[in-house]
Amino acid sequence: MTDKNLDKALDIVSVLINGGEIKKNGGSAGLYEEYESGTEVYDIVNTILKKLNINIYEYNYGLYITGGEGNRIFGYTNDELKKEIGVKLNRELYMCYFIMYAVMTRFYKAGNVSTFTEYIKSEDVISAVDSLLSHIMGDLNVLGASQIEEGSFKELALTWEDMPMVITEESSLRAGRSSKAGFVKLTFNFMVSQGLLLESDGRYYPKDRFKALMENYYDRYKGRLYELLKGGKENAAD
Repeated sequence: MTDKNLDKALDIVSVLINGGEIKKNGGSAGLYEEYESGTEVYDIVNTILKKLNINIYEYNYGLYITGGEGNRIFGYTNDELKKEIGVKLNRELYMCYFIMYAVMTRFYKAGNVSTFTEYIKSEDVISAVDSLLSHIMGDLNVLGASQIEEGSFKELALTWEDMPMVITEESSLRAGRSSKAGFVKLTFNFMVSQGLLLESDGRYYPKDRFKALMENYYDRYKGRLYELLKGGKENAAD
């Protein structure tokens, strides 16, 4: 390992950790080329990030990172997320998690991760949450879900069911915890703040960071929720 390559690798890690962008056609094009063409630089960057429990992904000639599972330094605790999103209770946070999942499913056509819908709107996500919760509740008994899972999903479904679509016409575009539209807006606001989505006139467009995470991290860590949504482990593998 040379000092020169170590310095280049540390420059790449520093930019990514501090929220900067490294793209082939961006201001850090030189760093992107170093990562792509320098074998030792590539190896050092990946070794450092692995030690820090950070995942790195390449998408559309750009580099993106996300905290690994259980990473308390470069990720969020539940309490930190509640504060960041603007909710107070765990069940409200879990509702936002579920809405995020619904957002993901709405961006793809026929479950194809390589085919993006151009944009989505709040009403699309509300319909998706309605449909997904109905599907899960209908399949819990068939799949033999644990009592913990069943109770959790029932609580989500009841919480969602009890909320009005909006409070008033005027508040339909405001973030809040009193309506379905408000919860979706809270979630959208968080995803925009994380550089995942771009909002324009009530339409939300996926950014490259979002696509990178969807095609890598999400596909790798679908987990039990994915099983339930797809109708069981066997079907999910088809």
